[in-house]
Amino acid sequence: MNNKIALRALFTAGLMGFASLALAHGDVTPQKVETKGLTPLGEEWVDENPYRAPSEDHDKAVQIGSSAYNQNCARCHGLEAISGGIAPDLRELEASYDGDEWFKERVINGAVRDGAVYMPRMADYLSQEALWAIRTYIESEAAKR
Repeated sequence: MNNKIALRALFTAGLMGFASLALAHGDVTPQKVETKGLTPLGEEWVDENPYRAPSEDHDKAVQIGSSAYNQNCARCHGLEAISGGIAPDLRELEASYDGDEWFKERVINGAVRDGAVYMPRMADYLSQEALWAIRTYIESEAAKR
């Protein structure tokens, strides 16, 4: 009988430990992105990625976008923009107006299904310069495939 109690206690402790790991994934509040060095875009959203090559800002945008992506997007969309299946693989977006349109819609409006927030409205936290830099980084990763 003591073995049953000990086994239950061990099982319960294990479950509690596992649950604490699930809750200890860190700060999920979008992190500020420094965009110094990129051409300012203003308040009105542009329709296409202004930092896409051959833009003179391209290399700087990839650098800023890499850091910004890893701080704000990788936990769901995967390291180096390689999705593990939880969220869409952003490398699949076309590097064109159509892909930019989808990206822009999603970062401005977020993703909500049945009242559950799957992605916050990132434009509430990050500038369009930061978000287009992230898009530029994602495109650079897609080009490596």
